[in-house]
Amino acid sequence: MNALEHLPLFIFLSLLAEILGTIGGFGSSLFFVPIASYFIDLHSVLGITAMFHVMSNITKLFFFRKGFDKKLIISIGIPAVIFVVLGAYLGKYIQTGILEILLAIFLIGVSLTFLIFKEIVLKPTLFNAIGGGALSGFIAGLIGTGGAIRGITLAAFNLTRDSFIATSALIDLGIDSSRGVVYYLNGYVHKDDLYLLPMLLMASILGTYIGKKILERMSEKQFKQTVLVLVLITGIISLGKVIFPSIKAYLDN
Repeated sequence: MNALEHLPLFIFLSLLAEILGTIGGFGSSLFFVPIASYFIDLHSVLGITAMFHVMSNITKLFFFRKGFDKKLIISIGIPAVIFVVLGAYLGKYIQTGILEILLAIFLIGVSLTFLIFKEIVLKPTLFNAIGGGALSGFIAGLIGTGGAIRGITLAAFNLTRDSFIATSALIDLGIDSSRGVVYYLNGYVHKDDLYLLPMLLMASILGTYIGKKILERMSEKQFKQTVLVLVLITGIISLGKVIFPSIKAYLDN
């Protein structure tokens, strides 16, 4: 597919990714990266995603500006920013196919574990906060999305819905700003794709607003369950995106 030839569909799916990212609390890139990669090449997706996500997170900070958790911003955010730079740099040299499969399996396994065995929780420790931040940043730098890992980490600290989203958005803003610079230096930001940014900005504003209205009708328990379900769905979609083309290529030969 081509984004310009299928522009209405691309923008609609981007809007849907923003709505789901707001509802899940971990940002639109978790859904936007798999969607956009059907229209443009992976490196261009990474460049566009970083810019789109900066706009998206600024929008979220406006709508959910009263809920920051300063301690988690430091303990999760600082390692996330450090490791996203490392991941974005290494992404130029590492084949991402295997990493995408491992990430998908990880997301499916973790989300199913917490959905089925509800008594199991990630302990809200400083070690887990730092580790979750570092891992989410590194994965975000490599393949464009680490929000699900950050979401699982934040969920361990039993934040309120608004605090969860605001804290995640501020951490993500630091991540996307940092990796955006590296992506630009790597040559991932192409002038031919910049026409998408004004439309993606509108999608981020409208999608965040719709997502916020949906969240206002959900309880905290429903919100936490929704986060895990969306992580599971994303893992399945991500795994299918990698496996199905390989199966098709094998059958065609």
